[in-house]
Parts: sequence; structure tokens; C-alpha cells
Amino acid sequence: MKTDEVRILLVEDDDIDAMGVQRAFFKEKIANDILRAKDGVEALEILRGQSGNSIESPYIILLDLNMPRMNGLEFLEEIRKDEKLKESIVFVLTTSTDDQDITRSYSHSIAGYIVKSDAGRGFLNLVGMLDRYWHVVELPKL
Repeated sequence: MKTDEVRILLVEDDDIDAMGVQRAFFKEKIANDILRAKDGVEALEILRGQSGNSIESPYIILLDLNMPRMNGLEFLEEIRKDEKLKESIVFVLTTSTDDQDITRSYSHSIAGYIVKSDAGRGFLNLVGMLDRYWHVVELPKL
């Protein structure tokens, strides 16, 4: 699999945070397609092909926890119950440092929990780590 085939579903309600993620990918010269959903409901519609937007496999989900309509933890519960989506690779990307949020997220088999407050160069390092991640792992075609 070519690494540029890996698509990113960014589930983020905050426009500034979403632009920050996209800018970090650009700065790190990562050209993978990024599709954005503003909450868990919209993300599920995209993953299930129920909206004007859809995402092809393979993909990685970058998930915020604090969102309207359906928050990140509710979204994780939904996709893990869905036979077609339960194997999705999800990294939580959030402002929450709450131990309960971390524990609940990992109980839904996430690949990693990343706190957004590590801005600047640290965040660029995170984006670089994600780029290296999909260079070395085999991702399922869902």
C-alpha cells in the first residue's frame, strides 16, 4: 500500500483546531487527503456513505472528544458496535487530560491518546509520528 493512499478523517468541531491540524500536515509535507467532520454524527454519516462526502479505506480517524450532538466517546461506542467500522484505527486528539476520558477512550481500543495543548513544534512532531506510523504498519481495508 502506498502511504499517500491513507486518508485522514478529522472529527473536530473547532475551526481553528482543524486549520491547525491541516497546517501541520502541510508543514510536514504530508499530502494525504484530509476529510473533516464537525461531530460524531457527521463522521458516522461519512464512514457509512450516508452523506455527500464519503471516505475510502484505508483511513485513520483523528477524533476530538468534546463536540456537540455526538461527542468523541459516544462516537467510539457507536463505531465499535458497527461490524463494518469496528476495526477503524482511531487516535484521540483532544484538550482533555481527564483520567476518566483517557481510560474510557482506551477501553474502546484506540491507537493513541494525544493532548492538543502540546502546540507548536511538539504538535509537528506528532504529525510526523503519524506519518511514520502508516509507513510501517499494515492498515486494514474496511
